[in-house]
Amino acid sequence: MARGLGKGLDALISSSMEDEDSIEIVDIPLHECRPNPYQPRKTFTEEAIEELKQSILEHGIIQPIIVRASIKGYEIVVGERRFRAAQAAELDTIPAIVEEMNDEKMMELALLENLQREDLTPVEEANAYENLMNELKLTQEDLSKRLGKSRSHIANTVRLLTLPEPVIEMINTNTLSMGHGRTLLGLKDKKKILPVAERIVKEKLNVRQVERLIQQMNEAKPQKKDKESKDIFLIERETSLRERFGTSVKIHKGKRKGKIEIEFYNDDDLERIIDVLEK
Repeated sequence: MARGLGKGLDALISSSMEDEDSIEIVDIPLHECRPNPYQPRKTFTEEAIEELKQSILEHGIIQPIIVRASIKGYEIVVGERRFRAAQAAELDTIPAIVEEMNDEKMMELALLENLQREDLTPVEEANAYENLMNELKLTQEDLSKRLGKSRSHIANTVRLLTLPEPVIEMINTNTLSMGHGRTLLGLKDKKKILPVAERIVKEKLNVRQVERLIQQMNEAKPQKKDKESKDIFLIERETSLRERFGTSVKIHKGKRKGKIEIEFYNDDDLERIIDVLEK
């Protein structure tokens, strides 16, 4: 089970499952199973399914899936990959634990299962967080407590969805990393995000190189009187603060005084930054 999650799967499944002797495993027909409508994971690679299929053919299905009864058979709560591999292996039935749960519990359990297995892309994770908050009327703070993920992690992940759609797709297919995406959010001229993303792919730039590139682009505007380049110390401090707050930070130094600008995107993002400052 992945570290850092305050709630495990067992905490969300009914208490009857805590006693292994009380767990009832039944074989249910594959054709009566339907995918989880709240499944956060959208991409299942053929290679992974084929590998699991071969394991099933050799050893059988070791861990049962979890389902809930519906009007038309069963809805898969946990174990859709095992279900797909069982289909590929042309099995007739699959071992399952039938649980009673509402939509809220089903959504949360499906997300936790994928997070603990680290099966989600950053974009799938962001969409799952956003769906949970919208469907269950949760704030980022509420979701943080329920999932055991830091509020800043949830905020930074959800912010990826504000990127242009082509860039989101690059992250979803692992052409760009989450670090690339977070760095691109710091670009002031949002129209340049896609061209910079394409340059990252073409030139195979790492996150540090992109940070320097965006720093230069953000500083490209001509100064009215000060033609000298910014102090290297200030650039280093801006980079350090940007990494700490997960957003664009600008340091303006005058002759007698200066100021620090920290960019935020919404009320939740502002609260996240305030939490970091208070700590």
